[in-house]
Amino acid sequence: MTKTDTPILIRNARHVLTMDDAGTELAGADILIRNGCIAEVGSALEADEAEVIDGARCVVTPGLVNTHHHLYQTLTRAVPGGQDALLFGWLQTLYPIWARFGPEEMFTSAQIGLAELALSGCSMSSDHLYLYPNGAQLDDTVHAAAEVGLRFHPTRGAMSIGESAGGLPPDSLVEQEAAILDDCIRVIDRFHDASEGAMLRVGVAPCSPFSVSRELMRDAALLARDKGVMLHTHLAENDEDIAYSEAQFGCRPGQYAEDLGWTGDDVWHAHCVKLDGQEIDLFAKSGTGVAHCPCSNCRLGSGIAPVRAMRDAGVKVGLGVDGSASNDAGNLAAEARQVMLLQRVARGADAMSAREALRIATRGGAEVLGRPECGQIAPGKRADLALWDVSGLDSAGSWDPAALLLAGPQRVRHLLVNGREVVRDGRIVTFDLEQAIVKQNRLVSALSDTL
Repeated sequence: MTKTDTPILIRNARHVLTMDDAGTELAGADILIRNGCIAEVGSALEADEAEVIDGARCVVTPGLVNTHHHLYQTLTRAVPGGQDALLFGWLQTLYPIWARFGPEEMFTSAQIGLAELALSGCSMSSDHLYLYPNGAQLDDTVHAAAEVGLRFHPTRGAMSIGESAGGLPPDSLVEQEAAILDDCIRVIDRFHDASEGAMLRVGVAPCSPFSVSRELMRDAALLARDKGVMLHTHLAENDEDIAYSEAQFGCRPGQYAEDLGWTGDDVWHAHCVKLDGQEIDLFAKSGTGVAHCPCSNCRLGSGIAPVRAMRDAGVKVGLGVDGSASNDAGNLAAEARQVMLLQRVARGADAMSAREALRIATRGGAEVLGRPECGQIAPGKRADLALWDVSGLDSAGSWDPAALLLAGPQRVRHLLVNGREVVRDGRIVTFDLEQAIVKQNRLVSALSDTL
């Protein structure tokens, strides 16, 4: 396993897609990495005692960035009863299963989910954990991420309005709002690292407008800004979501968010499938980010998010795989291809290029998460790099190997995070993935036996 203090030289990469301001693409280039950062990009670079990675067969991109996930859901893929349901019915099927989780389930599902992301080229992931049954804590996912080795942005989610009070979740999965805020303070004080290049940053993330009160939304925004951390929630995911907002709050979701302090460059919202033109303009002017989850939106029949309109208006857009219970996979490369395809379905074949979709998946996600030191290949940026082997079947016959999302692999050959190898030759090298898969399947069997 590579240590971050050992220089690394990626030599003679077939293509380097930098994602810098000019969209520079280099052929036959070298990348020198020192102390977790990119030291130099050029030709015929040399470094004493450097570990050399042969890039001749590879396209090198910044590591992909996942801006929305529910890692705990990797234990509930393809659950019968939820396979063909819309959002609210899907949730009501799964809530009773999730209520049986505990710390072991949270830790193992996070390991599996993050490993799956890593193999798809993802170097940085957020996570939205909004339920804490049977002693589970955000800490469980933090420890899992440390083992896997990805840059991690866990968010302390919450639900406080149960069925008896008119909310969607069962009462057994909601918490008292004072306790929620207290635990937000605890996890921020314990884990959040505001320094440049941090491997761990914590956010505050009440689950959604239909599972928490207006007061908690407002108080969470005040707390997050007092602590200097980011804010995240679900918004405008489908028609049911819009109808609930209009019935309960008398306004559309964008207005609800603005009224409660949930717009700004320290805020990003998941989904936003049903944003209208005024809401898009609001997000653009306020610097509010969006986590677009195309595969999950398809799976749940939520619709096609207006990503082209968002991008044209200047909204920050990144990609999210969403939970594996609503996606069934955690492949961020597949997500990047899907955003391109959906915009073309909605607006025509010239609506989004493969290169723009890849930029959304890399630099776009880094911008949404407030990480300007990530998402680009340039001196001084963090060494979060994905190497894609384009010598195999996926790219055979391609005239443009750099157009990865048209004809390229969806699993990486190598992945470096902060200059440390997480994937080498297509295999996770930071922990025993095979053993974790065995444990994951054992936990699933135990859960299904209780139904």
